[in-house]
Amino acid sequence: MNPRAGTAGHTTLAFVESPVQLLNVLEWAHAHAHALRTKGDGAPGHAVAIPAQGGRRSGAGRTTADGAGATGLPEGEGLTLVVLSPTDPMTRGQLRRMAQLARDEGHEVRWEEARGGATAPLKTVRGLAPLLRGAYRVVMGDPFSRYVQLLLTITRARELVVVDDGTATMEFVAQLARGERLVRWHRKGGRPAARDLLFTPVSASARRRLRPGPRRTVNVFSSMPIEETPPGVTVTANDFAWTRSRFGPPLLTKGADLVGTSLVETGVVDGRHYLEAVRALAEAHGARRYFAHRRESPEKLHALAVETGLEVVRPELPLELIARRGPTGRTILSFPSTVVHTLPLALAGTEVRVAVCDIDPAWLTENASPRAQGFLSGVTGTARDVDRLSPVAPR
Repeated sequence: MNPRAGTAGHTTLAFVESPVQLLNVLEWAHAHAHALRTKGDGAPGHAVAIPAQGGRRSGAGRTTADGAGATGLPEGEGLTLVVLSPTDPMTRGQLRRMAQLARDEGHEVRWEEARGGATAPLKTVRGLAPLLRGAYRVVMGDPFSRYVQLLLTITRARELVVVDDGTATMEFVAQLARGERLVRWHRKGGRPAARDLLFTPVSASARRRLRPGPRRTVNVFSSMPIEETPPGVTVTANDFAWTRSRFGPPLLTKGADLVGTSLVETGVVDGRHYLEAVRALAEAHGARRYFAHRRESPEKLHALAVETGLEVVRPELPLELIARRGPTGRTILSFPSTVVHTLPLALAGTEVRVAVCDIDPAWLTENASPRAQGFLSGVTGTARDVDRLSPVAPR
């Protein structure tokens, strides 16, 4: 029996809560279609797929000559992107623009106001339950998300795919390999909170479902360095082929661009130390623009602009797309973050230099997780094709 029977139109469901997750789902769809084209599998549901290139689309709902749909996926293997919308206005704006890019690729997008009131989660889960039960494959961007973990308890999907949600993917795979409770790296150690204990059965069920078995495969699609791989889990490299095929190469400008981080907002790095480090780094390398992280507070960004003289830019899309479209500085400076792994891939073939500045342990707050320094050092130390800078000394 064809395992995809009865699932046409919703073969693959993808759940995203951030612009980066949505970008990486598009990268996964592009890579998946390319793999099918290369493999040339003639089995039902596996028609050879040729993704559109150079911005030329076939048009949603139409079929190319080889049997592939407009998305580049085989006919009958549609991708429905479900946006579990957050409340943060900056994130929502980026998600709406990314959702339009997904529609331009021919994918269906379903926008859920998943946090729009006390009854929204229940309504969202009820509305998605039929799709979850019928999906052959579920793609998720954040396995730490309680929303996603709850949805995993409903699905009967034969394939689970985890795409990058930044550096958290490294910690997720390591925790899964060690059989540990799924906890974000920046969460302070100690006893779980009361609501964490209440959610423990759901989290444990999700963790079990994220382990491969006789009736389920698990794949991690990542640009991060994965050192510990759980038995049976397949890791596929994300090289940002979709981004490079659709955008750029960028026009390069003089000077440097500096990439912001939300380490202050997550309570890892002290705000005053961070501001002084940004100022010293900008002066040392001639940075002119500061690309803000979507979670950075307006108050912090205002103080940063006043005290450093940098032009603060609020990107409308993930930085990988902004940098690829340009104009872009010849040097991009960053503290330990996802972009030190993704930008070298997205900017491959250009002359842009990516440099990462280590976090001085003195910058950490007293509330930072005991794992914070080791994790951040690992993010920097495992980055490829970047220049590594020592922590900058304030004036």
